[in-house]
Amino acid sequence: MLCYTQALLTQISHTAMCNRYHSVDQLLCRWLLQSLDRQHGNELLMTQELIANMLGVRREGVTEAALRLQAAGIIHYARGHIWVLDRAGLEARACDCYRVVKREYDRLLPAVQAA
Repeated sequence: MLCYTQALLTQISHTAMCNRYHSVDQLLCRWLLQSLDRQHGNELLMTQELIANMLGVRREGVTEAALRLQAAGIIHYARGHIWVLDRAGLEARACDCYRVVKREYDRLLPAVQAA
């Protein structure tokens, strides 16, 4: 439990800092990557309204950021469906907060290896 608590505190503190200091584009990339880490595949089912609420930004800001990512060939977005086409490109555009939190989760909560 202590390892999970430490990982969660790292995520909470970096999310608060990230929301204050980074652009909507970086926030969107971080949030998409974190969502992908918690599921299999490269498709996410979520609306821009949901993303805006989760990030605490206006929906228009999410729309503009998503269009920039789509124009760069990193995602494809259509009516509540987001397909990540280039995860490496998404990681390159995300702020360091994603990498710090992911590294901490991987360190403290390593995946259980199947025997």
